[in-house]
Amino acid sequence: MFRGINKINLDVKGRIAIPTRYRELLRDCCASELVVTVDPERCLWIYPLPDWQRIEQTLMKLPTFNESARILQRLLVGHATEVEMDAQGRVLLPPPLREFGRLQKQAVMIGQGARLELWDEARWNAKQDAWLDKADLEQLKLSPDLADLSI
Repeated sequence: MFRGINKINLDVKGRIAIPTRYRELLRDCCASELVVTVDPERCLWIYPLPDWQRIEQTLMKLPTFNESARILQRLLVGHATEVEMDAQGRVLLPPPLREFGRLQKQAVMIGQGARLELWDEARWNAKQDAWLDKADLEQLKLSPDLADLSI
């Protein structure tokens, strides 16, 4: 499980350093082999390769004549790129993915359970503020799936 938030930097070659607390987990679960793909909100998703392979199989089973399914296939599978974490815990992000995510030097990595999200720091801050402004926490109505959730 990936959780938490980390500020990270992209170096001049477009590499990021995976936070230390995730490195051993990634070496053990996927031999440092990862897949980076895009999220429609303009961040990048980072998955251990075996987890991504299961997701990719599910995506490719969706009906190709369904427009929404086809868009997801084109975005997620079309941008999916295998990368490997090096001995120093760094991952090279290909230019098309950096451009899609509008990644500059400063970034934020967010743990999201089975995946990591990578955001440009300024974009993350703006989105976070917008989400908080949008949420009326006193009037929040949960979906039936979350009705029994207690935090």
